[in-house]
Amino acid sequence: MKINWKQKLSSRRFWAAVAGFVTALCAAFRVDDMTSNQIAAVICALGILAAYIIGESCVDASRASDSAENSGDDN
Repeated sequence: MKINWKQKLSSRRFWAAVAGFVTALCAAFRVDDMTSNQIAAVICALGILAAYIIGESCVDASRASDSAENSGDDN
C-alpha cells in the first residue's frame, strides 16, 4: 500500500495529530508551557502552509491542463 503524501500533508487531521503528539512529548519531557505552545503553533503554521502550497499546485495543474485542452481545440 502506497501512502499518498500529497493528500496526507494537506490534511488538517494529520497536522492536528502531529501537533498533539509533539505537545504530549513536550509534556512528557517537562518542557515549559510557553515553549510547548510555541512549538504547537509552529507545527500548525507549517500545516497551513503545506495545505496552501499543495492546493495552489493542484489549481495550477488544473489550469495548465485546461489551457492545453483548449489550445488543442483550435487546430
